[in-house]
Amino acid sequence: MDSILGRYRNLIILVGVLFLQVLGLATQVKRGGGTDVESTRLIRVWAVGAVTPFERALVWGQNSADSLWHNYFYLRGVRAENRQLKDQMEQMRLEQVRLSEDAAQARRLQTLVAFKEQFISRTVAAQVIGSSGSDLSRTVFIDKGENAGIQRDMAVMTADGIVGKVLVVYPSVSQVLLISDQSSGVGALLEKTRLQGVLRGTANGEVVLERVMSDEQVPVGETLLTSGGDQIFPKGLPIGNVTQVSNGKDLFLNIKIKPAANLSKLEEVLVLVEKQERQATADEGVRVRAADILAQRLPSVPEKPAGATPAAGANPAAPNILGNPAGKPAVKPANTPAAKPASAPAAAAPKAVGAAGGAVTGPKSGPDSDSSPTPSAPPGNPQTPVNESSPQ
Repeated sequence: MDSILGRYRNLIILVGVLFLQVLGLATQVKRGGGTDVESTRLIRVWAVGAVTPFERALVWGQNSADSLWHNYFYLRGVRAENRQLKDQMEQMRLEQVRLSEDAAQARRLQTLVAFKEQFISRTVAAQVIGSSGSDLSRTVFIDKGENAGIQRDMAVMTADGIVGKVLVVYPSVSQVLLISDQSSGVGALLEKTRLQGVLRGTANGEVVLERVMSDEQVPVGETLLTSGGDQIFPKGLPIGNVTQVSNGKDLFLNIKIKPAANLSKLEEVLVLVEKQERQATADEGVRVRAADILAQRLPSVPEKPAGATPAAGANPAAPNILGNPAGKPAVKPANTPAAKPASAPAAAAPKAVGAAGGAVTGPKSGPDSDSSPTPSAPPGNPQTPVNESSPQ
Protein backbone atom coordinates (compact mmCIF):
# COMPACT_ATOMS: atom_id res chain seq x y z
CA MET A 1 0.00 0.00 0.00
CA ASP A 2 2.81 2.42 0.87
CA SER A 3 4.63 1.55 -2.33
CA ILE A 4 1.52 2.37 -4.41
CA LEU A 5 1.01 5.70 -2.67
CA GLY A 6 4.67 6.49 -3.00
CA ARG A 7 4.73 5.55 -6.66
CA TYR A 8 1.59 7.51 -7.64
CA ARG A 9 1.87 10.27 -5.06
CA ASN A 10 2.24 13.06 -7.59
CA LEU A 11 -0.73 11.81 -9.65
CA ILE A 12 -2.93 11.54 -6.61
CA ILE A 13 -2.01 15.04 -5.50
CA LEU A 14 -2.78 16.36 -8.99
CA VAL A 15 -6.17 14.67 -9.10
CA GLY A 16 -7.05 16.02 -5.64
CA VAL A 17 -6.07 19.55 -6.60
CA LEU A 18 -8.14 19.33 -9.79
CA PHE A 19 -11.13 18.02 -7.85
CA LEU A 20 -10.91 20.89 -5.36
CA GLN A 21 -10.68 23.41 -8.18
CA VAL A 22 -13.71 21.92 -9.98
CA LEU A 23 -15.64 21.86 -6.69
CA GLY A 24 -14.77 25.49 -6.07
CA LEU A 25 -15.82 26.47 -9.58
CA ALA A 26 -19.12 24.55 -9.19
CA THR A 27 -19.78 26.40 -5.98
CA GLN A 28 -19.15 29.77 -7.55
CA VAL A 29 -20.65 29.21 -11.03
CA LYS A 30 -24.45 29.65 -11.32
CA ARG A 31 -26.71 28.14 -13.98
CA GLY A 32 -29.83 29.59 -15.58
CA GLY A 33 -29.28 33.17 -14.53
CA GLY A 34 -31.91 35.66 -15.61
CA THR A 35 -34.34 38.26 -14.45
CA ASP A 36 -37.38 36.01 -14.13
CA VAL A 37 -35.79 32.70 -13.11
CA GLU A 38 -33.62 32.45 -10.00
CA SER A 39 -30.13 31.15 -10.75
CA THR A 40 -28.97 27.81 -9.29
CA ARG A 41 -25.45 26.84 -8.37
CA LEU A 42 -23.89 24.17 -10.50
CA ILE A 43 -23.01 21.96 -7.56
CA ARG A 44 -26.67 21.78 -6.57
CA VAL A 45 -27.61 20.70 -10.07
CA TRP A 46 -24.99 17.95 -9.90
CA ALA A 47 -26.17 16.85 -6.46
CA VAL A 48 -29.80 16.64 -7.59
CA GLY A 49 -28.86 14.66 -10.68
CA ALA A 50 -26.86 12.20 -8.56
CA VAL A 51 -29.53 11.65 -5.88
CA THR A 52 -32.65 11.52 -8.13
CA PRO A 53 -32.13 7.95 -9.47
CA PHE A 54 -31.86 6.60 -5.94
CA GLU A 55 -35.03 8.41 -4.91
CA ARG A 56 -36.92 7.03 -7.93
CA ALA A 57 -35.81 3.50 -7.10
CA LEU A 58 -36.92 3.98 -3.49
CA VAL A 59 -40.37 5.28 -4.49
CA TRP A 60 -40.83 2.43 -6.99
CA GLY A 61 -40.01 -0.14 -4.31
CA GLN A 62 -42.47 1.49 -1.90
CA ASN A 63 -45.28 1.51 -4.49
CA SER A 64 -44.59 -2.11 -5.37
CA ALA A 65 -44.77 -3.13 -1.71
CA ASP A 66 -48.06 -1.25 -1.25
CA SER A 67 -49.53 -2.84 -4.37
CA LEU A 68 -48.49 -6.31 -3.20
CA TRP A 69 -50.06 -5.74 0.21
CA HIS A 70 -53.37 -4.37 -1.06
CA ASN A 71 -53.74 -6.83 -3.96
CA TYR A 72 -52.74 -10.04 -2.20
CA PHE A 73 -52.15 -10.02 1.55
CA TYR A 74 -54.97 -7.60 2.31
CA LEU A 75 -57.46 -9.65 0.20
CA ARG A 76 -56.77 -13.00 1.81
CA GLY A 77 -60.05 -12.87 3.74
CA VAL A 78 -62.20 -11.99 0.72
CA ARG A 79 -62.93 -15.64 -0.08
CA ALA A 80 -64.35 -16.25 3.39
CA GLU A 81 -66.32 -13.01 3.16
CA ASN A 82 -67.77 -14.03 -0.21
CA ARG A 83 -68.80 -17.39 1.22
CA GLN A 84 -70.53 -15.64 4.10
CA LEU A 85 -72.32 -13.26 1.76
CA LYS A 86 -73.52 -16.17 -0.37
CA ASP A 87 -74.95 -17.85 2.71
CA GLN A 88 -76.73 -14.65 3.63
CA MET A 89 -78.16 -14.39 0.11
CA GLU A 90 -79.51 -17.93 0.34
CA GLN A 91 -81.13 -17.13 3.67
CA MET A 92 -82.65 -13.96 2.24
CA ARG A 93 -84.03 -15.90 -0.71
CA LEU A 94 -85.63 -18.40 1.62
CA GLU A 95 -87.07 -15.56 3.68
CA GLN A 96 -88.40 -13.93 0.51
CA VAL A 97 -90.07 -17.16 -0.54
CA ARG A 98 -91.62 -17.52 2.91
CA LEU A 99 -92.96 -13.97 2.82
CA SER A 100 -94.34 -14.55 -0.67
CA GLU A 101 -96.16 -17.63 0.58
CA ASP A 102 -97.57 -15.63 3.51
CA ALA A 103 -98.73 -12.87 1.16
CA ALA A 104 -100.39 -15.40 -1.14
CA GLN A 105 -102.11 -16.99 1.84
CA ALA A 106 -103.35 -13.58 3.00
CA ARG A 107 -104.77 -12.90 -0.47
CA ARG A 108 -106.55 -16.24 -0.44
CA LEU A 109 -108.02 -15.49 2.98
CA GLN A 110 -109.20 -12.11 1.74
CA THR A 111 -110.91 -13.87 -1.13
CA LEU A 112 -112.62 -16.27 1.25
CA VAL A 113 -114.08 -13.54 3.40
CA ALA A 114 -115.03 -11.44 0.33
CA PHE A 115 -112.81 -8.61 1.50
CA LYS A 116 -113.34 -5.48 -0.57
CA GLU A 117 -111.02 -2.51 -1.02
CA GLN A 118 -112.08 0.98 -1.98
CA PHE A 119 -110.18 2.92 -4.63
CA ILE A 120 -110.58 6.52 -5.75
CA SER A 121 -112.16 6.35 -9.19
CA ARG A 122 -113.07 9.95 -10.12
CA THR A 123 -112.63 13.37 -8.49
CA VAL A 124 -113.76 16.89 -9.33
CA ALA A 125 -111.47 19.86 -8.76
CA ALA A 126 -113.04 22.86 -7.08
CA GLN A 127 -111.91 26.27 -5.83
CA VAL A 128 -112.62 27.66 -2.39
CA ILE A 129 -114.61 30.88 -2.79
CA GLY A 130 -115.56 31.69 0.81
CA SER A 131 -115.81 30.61 4.43
CA SER A 132 -118.37 30.74 7.21
CA GLY A 133 -116.72 33.66 8.98
CA SER A 134 -117.60 32.31 12.42
CA ASP A 135 -115.57 30.52 15.04
CA LEU A 136 -118.49 28.32 16.00
CA SER A 137 -118.91 26.84 12.55
CA ARG A 138 -115.86 25.95 10.49
CA THR A 139 -117.06 25.53 6.92
CA VAL A 140 -115.97 26.71 3.48
CA PHE A 141 -117.78 27.17 0.16
CA ILE A 142 -116.57 25.75 -3.16
CA ASP A 143 -117.55 26.76 -6.69
CA LYS A 144 -118.93 23.33 -7.71
CA GLY A 145 -122.40 22.07 -6.89
CA GLU A 146 -125.15 19.77 -8.04
CA ASN A 147 -124.58 20.64 -11.69
CA ALA A 148 -121.05 19.19 -11.46
CA GLY A 149 -122.22 15.93 -9.85
CA ILE A 150 -121.55 16.94 -6.24
CA GLN A 151 -123.72 15.26 -3.62
CA ARG A 152 -124.06 15.39 0.13
CA ASP A 153 -121.50 13.52 2.31
CA MET A 154 -118.86 13.35 -0.41
CA ALA A 155 -115.23 13.43 0.75
CA VAL A 156 -113.18 16.57 0.16
CA MET A 157 -109.37 16.42 0.16
CA THR A 158 -106.17 17.95 -1.11
CA ALA A 159 -102.90 16.45 -2.25
CA ASP A 160 -101.64 16.59 1.37
CA GLY A 161 -104.60 14.99 3.14
CA ILE A 162 -108.33 15.10 3.83
CA VAL A 163 -110.17 18.37 4.41
CA GLY A 164 -113.77 17.50 5.25
CA LYS A 165 -117.06 16.42 3.67
CA VAL A 166 -119.81 18.08 1.66
CA LEU A 167 -122.51 19.35 4.03
CA VAL A 168 -124.99 21.26 1.81
CA VAL A 169 -125.28 21.12 -1.98
CA TYR A 170 -126.63 23.96 -4.15
CA PRO A 171 -126.93 24.01 -7.93
CA SER A 172 -123.56 25.73 -8.49
CA VAL A 173 -122.09 26.01 -4.97
CA SER A 174 -121.47 23.55 -2.14
CA GLN A 175 -120.74 23.96 1.55
CA VAL A 176 -117.93 21.82 3.02
CA LEU A 177 -117.69 20.92 6.70
CA LEU A 178 -114.04 20.86 7.79
CA ILE A 179 -112.59 18.18 10.05
CA SER A 180 -111.76 20.88 12.64
CA ASP A 181 -115.45 21.57 13.25
CA GLN A 182 -117.02 20.34 16.50
CA SER A 183 -119.78 18.44 14.68
CA SER A 184 -117.44 16.55 12.34
CA GLY A 185 -116.35 12.97 12.82
CA VAL A 186 -113.92 10.83 10.84
CA GLY A 187 -112.91 7.21 11.42
CA ALA A 188 -109.14 7.23 11.99
CA LEU A 189 -106.39 4.65 12.30
CA LEU A 190 -102.83 5.00 13.61
CA GLU A 191 -100.38 3.75 10.98
CA LYS A 192 -97.94 1.73 13.15
CA THR A 193 -99.88 0.76 16.27
CA ARG A 194 -103.10 0.13 14.25
CA LEU A 195 -105.22 1.73 16.98
CA GLN A 196 -108.58 3.05 15.83
CA GLY A 197 -110.43 6.09 17.05
CA VAL A 198 -112.71 8.98 16.08
CA LEU A 199 -111.31 12.26 14.82
CA ARG A 200 -113.19 15.35 15.98
CA GLY A 201 -112.74 19.10 16.10
CA THR A 202 -112.73 21.34 19.17
CA ALA A 203 -114.14 24.78 19.95
CA ASN A 204 -110.76 26.46 19.46
CA GLY A 205 -110.20 24.84 16.06
CA GLU A 206 -107.90 22.01 17.11
CA VAL A 207 -108.24 18.41 15.95
CA VAL A 208 -108.16 15.56 18.48
CA LEU A 209 -108.39 11.77 18.32
CA GLU A 210 -110.90 10.25 20.75
CA ARG A 211 -111.85 6.75 21.92
CA VAL A 212 -108.31 5.47 22.47
CA MET A 213 -107.80 3.68 25.80
CA SER A 214 -105.33 5.18 28.27
CA ASP A 215 -103.34 1.94 28.61
CA GLU A 216 -102.27 2.12 24.97
CA GLN A 217 -98.89 3.52 23.91
CA VAL A 218 -99.18 6.20 21.23
CA PRO A 219 -95.84 7.74 20.15
CA VAL A 220 -95.61 11.39 19.22
CA GLY A 221 -95.16 11.96 15.49
CA GLU A 222 -97.03 8.86 14.33
CA THR A 223 -99.04 9.23 11.16
CA LEU A 224 -102.83 9.11 11.31
CA LEU A 225 -104.80 7.61 8.40
CA THR A 226 -108.46 7.18 7.56
CA SER A 227 -109.91 3.82 8.59
CA GLY A 228 -112.81 3.75 6.13
CA GLY A 229 -115.32 2.94 8.85
CA ASP A 230 -117.35 6.11 8.27
CA GLN A 231 -118.16 5.06 4.67
CA ILE A 232 -117.17 8.53 3.47
CA PHE A 233 -113.39 8.55 3.23
CA PRO A 234 -111.60 5.57 1.64
CA LYS A 235 -109.17 3.71 3.84
CA GLY A 236 -105.54 4.84 3.91
CA LEU A 237 -105.82 8.57 3.19
CA PRO A 238 -103.48 10.77 5.28
CA ILE A 239 -105.02 12.87 8.02
CA GLY A 240 -102.05 14.25 9.99
CA ASN A 241 -99.51 13.51 12.71
CA VAL A 242 -99.71 13.11 16.47
CA THR A 243 -98.35 16.20 18.27
CA GLN A 244 -99.32 15.62 21.92
CA VAL A 245 -100.55 12.70 24.04
CA SER A 246 -102.00 13.09 27.54
CA ASN A 247 -104.48 11.37 29.85
CA GLY A 248 -108.07 12.47 29.35
CA LYS A 249 -111.43 11.70 30.88
CA ASP A 250 -113.12 8.33 31.33
CA LEU A 251 -109.98 6.22 30.83
CA PHE A 252 -109.32 7.63 27.36
CA LEU A 253 -106.28 9.41 25.98
CA ASN A 254 -106.34 13.00 24.80
CA ILE A 255 -104.42 12.95 21.51
CA LYS A 256 -103.90 16.16 19.57
CA ILE A 257 -103.44 15.92 15.81
CA LYS A 258 -101.84 18.34 13.39
CA PRO A 259 -103.73 18.06 10.07
CA ALA A 260 -101.65 17.27 7.01
CA ALA A 261 -103.62 19.79 4.96
CA ASN A 262 -103.45 23.47 5.93
CA LEU A 263 -107.11 24.14 6.71
CA SER A 264 -106.61 27.87 7.14
CA LYS A 265 -105.08 28.36 3.67
CA LEU A 266 -107.30 26.29 1.39
CA GLU A 267 -107.50 27.42 -2.22
CA GLU A 268 -108.12 24.34 -4.40
CA VAL A 269 -109.63 21.05 -3.25
CA LEU A 270 -110.68 17.73 -4.77
CA VAL A 271 -114.14 16.27 -4.27
CA LEU A 272 -114.35 12.48 -4.37
CA VAL A 273 -117.28 11.93 -6.72
CA GLU A 274 -116.98 8.19 -7.31
CA LYS A 275 -115.44 5.33 -5.35
CA GLN A 276 -114.79 1.91 -6.81
CA GLU A 277 -114.79 -1.28 -4.78
CA ARG A 278 -112.51 -4.07 -5.90
CA GLN A 279 -112.61 -7.54 -4.54
CA ALA A 280 -109.21 -9.00 -3.71
CA THR A 281 -108.25 -11.99 -5.83
CA ALA A 282 -105.68 -14.65 -5.06
CA ASP A 283 -102.54 -14.68 -7.15
CA GLU A 284 -102.40 -17.95 -9.05
CA GLY A 285 -99.01 -17.31 -10.63
CA VAL A 286 -96.09 -19.67 -10.45
CA ARG A 287 -94.36 -19.41 -7.09
CA VAL A 288 -91.08 -20.87 -5.98
CA ARG A 289 -91.08 -22.95 -2.81
CA ALA A 290 -88.27 -23.17 -0.30
CA ALA A 291 -87.97 -26.92 -0.96
CA ASP A 292 -87.33 -26.23 -4.67
CA ILE A 293 -84.46 -23.89 -3.83
CA LEU A 294 -82.90 -26.47 -1.52
CA ALA A 295 -83.39 -29.21 -4.13
CA GLN A 296 -81.38 -27.22 -6.67
CA ARG A 297 -78.37 -27.33 -4.38
CA LEU A 298 -78.47 -31.14 -3.97
CA PRO A 299 -76.74 -33.51 -6.43
CA SER A 300 -79.13 -35.08 -8.94
CA VAL A 301 -79.13 -38.55 -10.61
CA PRO A 302 -78.28 -38.38 -14.34
CA GLU A 303 -81.00 -39.43 -16.74
CA LYS A 304 -80.80 -42.81 -18.55
CA PRO A 305 -79.55 -42.39 -22.15
CA ALA A 306 -81.95 -43.08 -25.01
CA GLY A 307 -79.89 -45.94 -26.54
CA ALA A 308 -79.76 -48.10 -23.39
CA THR A 309 -78.87 -51.81 -23.81
CA PRO A 310 -81.58 -54.38 -22.96
CA ALA A 311 -81.48 -56.48 -19.81
CA ALA A 312 -79.39 -59.66 -19.56
CA GLY A 313 -81.05 -62.74 -21.00
CA ALA A 314 -83.22 -60.89 -23.50
CA ASN A 315 -82.83 -61.80 -27.18
CA PRO A 316 -83.49 -58.70 -29.26
CA ALA A 317 -83.46 -60.66 -32.55
CA ALA A 318 -86.08 -63.23 -31.49
CA PRO A 319 -89.51 -62.79 -33.12
CA ASN A 320 -92.57 -62.32 -30.98
CA ILE A 321 -95.30 -64.87 -30.49
CA LEU A 322 -97.38 -63.34 -33.27
CA GLY A 323 -94.68 -63.88 -35.89
CA ASN A 324 -93.67 -60.26 -36.26
CA PRO A 325 -89.98 -59.26 -36.47
CA ALA A 326 -88.22 -57.94 -33.39
CA GLY A 327 -88.74 -54.29 -32.59
CA LYS A 328 -92.05 -54.01 -34.51
CA PRO A 329 -95.31 -54.11 -32.58
CA ALA A 330 -98.07 -56.47 -33.59
CA VAL A 331 -100.82 -54.78 -35.59
CA LYS A 332 -104.36 -56.05 -35.43
CA PRO A 333 -105.93 -56.47 -38.88
CA ALA A 334 -108.22 -53.63 -39.67
CA ASN A 335 -110.71 -55.75 -41.66
CA THR A 336 -111.51 -58.27 -38.86
CA PRO A 337 -115.10 -57.79 -37.70
CA ALA A 338 -116.10 -58.26 -34.09
CA ALA A 339 -117.74 -61.56 -33.11
CA LYS A 340 -121.46 -61.54 -32.47
CA PRO A 341 -122.86 -62.45 -29.07
CA ALA A 342 -123.44 -66.11 -28.12
CA SER A 343 -127.21 -65.79 -28.16
CA ALA A 344 -127.37 -65.62 -31.98
CA PRO A 345 -128.65 -68.77 -33.77
CA ALA A 346 -126.18 -71.15 -35.37
CA ALA A 347 -127.64 -70.72 -38.83
CA ALA A 348 -126.81 -67.01 -38.77
CA ALA A 349 -123.24 -67.40 -37.40
CA PRO A 350 -120.92 -65.08 -39.41
CA LYS A 351 -117.60 -66.00 -40.84
CA ALA A 352 -114.47 -64.39 -39.48
CA VAL A 353 -112.19 -63.27 -42.27
CA GLY A 354 -108.42 -63.39 -41.68
CA ALA A 355 -105.77 -61.18 -43.08
CA ALA A 356 -104.94 -63.65 -45.89
CA GLY A 357 -108.56 -64.18 -46.98
CA GLY A 358 -109.07 -67.62 -45.31
CA ALA A 359 -112.47 -68.28 -43.67
CA VAL A 360 -112.88 -70.03 -40.34
CA THR A 361 -116.30 -71.59 -39.71
CA GLY A 362 -117.98 -72.35 -36.43
CA PRO A 363 -118.72 -75.85 -35.06
CA LYS A 364 -121.01 -78.17 -37.02
CA SER A 365 -124.11 -79.84 -35.59
CA GLY A 366 -124.10 -83.61 -35.87
CA PRO A 367 -122.05 -86.59 -34.90
CA ASP A 368 -118.95 -85.48 -36.78
CA SER A 369 -118.76 -82.10 -35.13
CA ASP A 370 -116.14 -83.13 -32.58
CA SER A 371 -113.76 -84.74 -35.11
CA SER A 372 -113.80 -82.08 -37.81
CA PRO A 373 -110.59 -80.04 -37.82
CA THR A 374 -110.68 -76.31 -37.72
CA PRO A 375 -108.44 -74.49 -40.22
CA SER A 376 -105.89 -72.27 -38.56
CA ALA A 377 -105.09 -68.72 -39.50
CA PRO A 378 -102.14 -68.01 -41.80
CA PRO A 379 -98.77 -67.45 -40.15
CA GLY A 380 -97.86 -63.96 -39.14
CA ASN A 381 -101.44 -62.92 -38.21
CA PRO A 382 -103.32 -63.31 -34.97
CA GLN A 383 -105.93 -66.06 -34.86
CA THR A 384 -109.47 -64.77 -35.01
CA PRO A 385 -111.76 -65.97 -32.18
CA VAL A 386 -114.52 -68.43 -33.21
CA ASN A 387 -118.07 -68.36 -31.97
CA GLU A 388 -118.63 -71.84 -30.50
CA SER A 389 -122.17 -71.35 -29.33
CA SER A 390 -124.76 -73.88 -30.46
CA PRO A 391 -128.48 -73.39 -30.79
CA GLN A 392 -130.66 -74.61 -28.03
